[in-house]
Amino acid sequence: MTDLFGESSSPAVALARKWRPRAFADLKGQEHVVQALSNALTQGRLHHAYLLTGTRGVGKTTLARILAKCLNCETGVTATPCGVCSACTQIDAGRFVDLLELDAASNTGVDNMREVLDNAQYAPTVGRYKVYIIDEVHMLSKPAFNSMLKTLEEPPAHVKFILATTDPQKIPVTVLSRCLQFNLKPMPPALVAQHLGEVLEQENVTAEPAALNLLARAAAGSMRDALSLTDQAIAYGGGKVEAAAVEAMLGTVRRDYLFDLLGALAARNGDALLDQARQLAERGIAFDATLQDFGNLLTQLALLLHAPGAVESSLDTERMQACAAQLDAETVQLYYQIALNGRRDLPYAPDEFSGFCMTLLRMLAFAPGSRDSARADVRSGSTPVGTTAAERVAPAARAESVAQAAVSEKRAEPPARTASRDAESGVPPSPAPPVERVAKAAPSETVPSETTSAITPAEAGTPSTPVLTAREPRPSGAWDWLAVVAELRLGGMAKMLADHCELVSQAGDAVTLRVGESHKHLLDRAYQDKLVSALKDKFGAALQIAFEIGAAAEQTPQQVRTRIKEARQAEAVAAIESDPFVRELVDQFGGQIDASTIQPLGEST
Repeated sequence: MTDLFGESSSPAVALARKWRPRAFADLKGQEHVVQALSNALTQGRLHHAYLLTGTRGVGKTTLARILAKCLNCETGVTATPCGVCSACTQIDAGRFVDLLELDAASNTGVDNMREVLDNAQYAPTVGRYKVYIIDEVHMLSKPAFNSMLKTLEEPPAHVKFILATTDPQKIPVTVLSRCLQFNLKPMPPALVAQHLGEVLEQENVTAEPAALNLLARAAAGSMRDALSLTDQAIAYGGGKVEAAAVEAMLGTVRRDYLFDLLGALAARNGDALLDQARQLAERGIAFDATLQDFGNLLTQLALLLHAPGAVESSLDTERMQACAAQLDAETVQLYYQIALNGRRDLPYAPDEFSGFCMTLLRMLAFAPGSRDSARADVRSGSTPVGTTAAERVAPAARAESVAQAAVSEKRAEPPARTASRDAESGVPPSPAPPVERVAKAAPSETVPSETTSAITPAEAGTPSTPVLTAREPRPSGAWDWLAVVAELRLGGMAKMLADHCELVSQAGDAVTLRVGESHKHLLDRAYQDKLVSALKDKFGAALQIAFEIGAAAEQTPQQVRTRIKEARQAEAVAAIESDPFVRELVDQFGGQIDASTIQPLGEST
């Protein structure tokens, strides 16, 4: 054996060791650190202590050894060590007597550190500098840190400290202030895949680009992990690195499965979506990994929609563009958030399969425009989730015609019939109150609502008598807007919009609602449509509802409820303060009444 690293005559060596960089030029992805150290070495501006931080496998220890070679190369202090002198070769082989590597994870005590520092005062044996590399330095105890402070601040001229850690937050600031700190970055998957391709080409191993991309993503920014996984992939594939074998080895989800899920979501096909979930379960694919990879796919899709130039070219570019044409940016963000929450909630689900299915169904249910279609499907009992809007136009039109006929019949009902019905019920007839118009407090900006010729099945219901008789007749006078809002089945932002609307006018089928300037952000088209749909469900499809922005007369449901609540609170406080027993306690003990703790009866905190 001539050399342990890289020679053809040597026995098999792990790729991570064999291809460890031995010069600054070989170090990948850390150009910012290489440039700073190279300039310092070239200009002779050397520091006595360096701190290298970063996640595992990004090159901290490798960089420390290269720096040690730069300081002790027989050609002199240089940024380009020769690599052939005795100092360089011995450092590569780990036999250089003036290079001391200390594992702080196993030498944490003050005695270990004192032994190291006692030897620092002696001159180097063969090298120019005595270099101390302390790996995982954050594992040192507090007394050990304290013992090295003085030496670290003013070491002998022939001593250089190189500290490495994955957790710099655990290092005392007194140590940090004595070191030059360099943060090594995780390497992007594209760079890792490129380097793996170069290594395997030198190793004469056939590799598929898709397999290299899988290995690069699995490494999560660590070149050492990527090389170790490549070793495993070569053994698993029998000397070849193929995408199918790598997927089986890593247990990752094939991109085809993810695109099938995304396609079923875009088509709003619940049956196909659950079928894909069952296929994943049959293949034994982990649902946590599926949601993670699905989140990565959605991230790339969002980049494609917002910043196409930031998307790296891959074999899936065409499929990504096809998905981007089917989904808008809002929906992609919604799917991403649901995927994150679903992955977090998997341990709390009855089982992982049901948790995964509920996550997919949540994406389907909360997608824009899916609520009305799902409600219509439940009422009809025959329309699948994946049907298009064009397929639902005919039943919607039929429902509208039936609803309009019913409303016309109610309007054409003779007054005598109405009077007789009132007489039978014992309710005396009362004159219709006049239409109440609120005086305009300020110039207003009208925001007309979108009206369509055909309402959806969710608005009209199925063309059957029970649904039509359940709809309340519209009063002849002005609405009691507070009571109307309380009876509407609304939630979320649509409910908030109704609470902050004020009834301006009602003339026949024309209704005008006003929103104050401070709440005009609620006039989103989706929220308007939900409110209009609820009102039409209650009073008839012929309503024409318009929204305007202006100064409100403080008659919105929210404002009325707030005034009522404040009045009840004031009454409760006054009742407590006037209570004789409470007054006696206050006078006897010199106490005070905390009004914030008083709560009216029947109200919860």
